[in-house]
Order: sequence, then structure tokens, then C-alpha cells
Amino acid sequence: MTQPVVILNPSEIEGRSFEIIDAEVGDHAFDSLEWPVVRRVIHTTADFEFARTTSFAPGVIPQALAALRGGAKILCDTNMVLAGVNKARLAALNGSIRCHVADPQVAASARAQGITRSILATRKGAEEGCGIFLIGNAPTALFELLDLAEQGLVRPSLVVGVPVGFVGAEESKEALLATGLPFIACRGRKGGSAIAAAILNALMILAEEEL
Repeated sequence: MTQPVVILNPSEIEGRSFEIIDAEVGDHAFDSLEWPVVRRVIHTTADFEFARTTSFAPGVIPQALAALRGGAKILCDTNMVLAGVNKARLAALNGSIRCHVADPQVAASARAQGITRSILATRKGAEEGCGIFLIGNAPTALFELLDLAEQGLVRPSLVVGVPVGFVGAEESKEALLATGLPFIACRGRKGGSAIAAAILNALMILAEEEL
């Protein structure tokens, strides 16, 4: 039996993976800044459906890159998203990232009010002046962010809206797409922490390339 060819070099593995993705997707409507983001999502998930469901607000990537190069404050909705973000790249851009969903005060207040921790964590991030929001799991966090934006309490430079699930996830993303906010979103039920982190990591690579 013929032995499979095993590639051991990480950069070669990634490069070959991107070649496969490019070949299997073929022609697409994404521009030269959008496609690296979509390709990174597909690379992370091995799910080509994201070539169909990923949506970008007009001009969102240049705006996001400017924010990243300016040392953006970032809020994410779970520690899983936080773990997936490339901290070395973020530090090189003088950015910062935080997640408040596990803060004891947030948890206690959420229990007292009978609401999700994600709602209060989002409010806290907005109060701290975060401009980029990564929402990979909690639809309630995305709905809360949209409400804060409508009230003029936050002006995001980027909303990555990719919550996963069956209750509110698809609806929260459709609500995001109906706003004038600068968004990157994956329509439908699919999403998750890895996708939110992958999108930011892809953007940081683009930001580094243009420094």
C-alpha cells in the first residue's frame, strides 16, 4: 500500500491548505481584503459553507484595520474566544483584549437581575471604551450591543457577529446585518469561538502587512 505523504512543516501545511481551499471554492465575489478572512474561517472549520454565509459591511475591513493599527480595545464574549486570539500579534499592534463574562461581580449581578452574564459583560466592555467586539457564542451579547449602539452608548469600529446555536443566534445576526454598523458576520446557526478568533487573527495579519 502506498504510504501517504505527510507534510511536517507548519507553514507548508497552512500554505497547502490555502491552496486546497482556493481550488475548491473557485470563483467568488469576495475582494482582496475579504477573501483572506473567509479563507481563514474555512481553514479553521473545514466547512466550505462559510464561503456562502460570511457577510461584510461595506468598507468594514479598512475601518477594522485602522482600528487595529491604532491600538484597539477589544471585548470578546467568552474565554474560549480569548484563548484563540494571537496575543503576540495583538501586542505588536499595541492592542488589548478582555472578557468579563466570568467576572465574579458580573456573575453575581446577572443572577440578581435574572439576565445573562453576557449582557452585563457587554455593557461593561462598552463602558470601558472597547471599539471591537468579538461575539462567538452569546446571542444575548449581540442583541445587547445592538441596543447600546442604537442608544448611542457605544460606537463600534468592528462587530464580529458569529454566535452559534439554535435560540437567537440566527436572529441576532440578521438584526446586526440590518444595522449600519461595521460588521463581519456568518449568517445562519453556525458560528462559535474559533470563528470569532480566526476572523480577528486574519485581520491582524492584514494589519501587519500594511504597517
